[in-house]
Amino acid sequence: MNNYETVFILNPVLSETQIEETVKKFEDFLKGKGCSMVAKEDWGLKKLAYPIQNKKSGFYHLFEFTGSADVVTDFELEYRRDVRVMRYLTVKLDKYAVEWAEKRRKKNKTA
Repeated sequence: MNNYETVFILNPVLSETQIEETVKKFEDFLKGKGCSMVAKEDWGLKKLAYPIQNKKSGFYHLFEFTGSADVVTDFELEYRRDVRVMRYLTVKLDKYAVEWAEKRRKKNKTA
């Protein structure tokens, strides 16, 4: 099992319930493929560095999960199929990145 981190940006015109449904859809997809969720963060509405689809902001979400390598391909295909997702990035975490992510989570809990 490998450690992964994925960040995705949702369209800013979505309602709160649509955002929750979308996040739950992707979380359920990962759990259905046998992945385990390590962490889930909602970063909220943020301004984009450059316009995407004529939008200047988006709702950022981060998932940290463990799973097999073939899951990532299917997961990114789900991102591409969903029109609510404007951008996404999934990276494999090495041991140093996993340690850093743990430190970041602990720091965020105390802040």
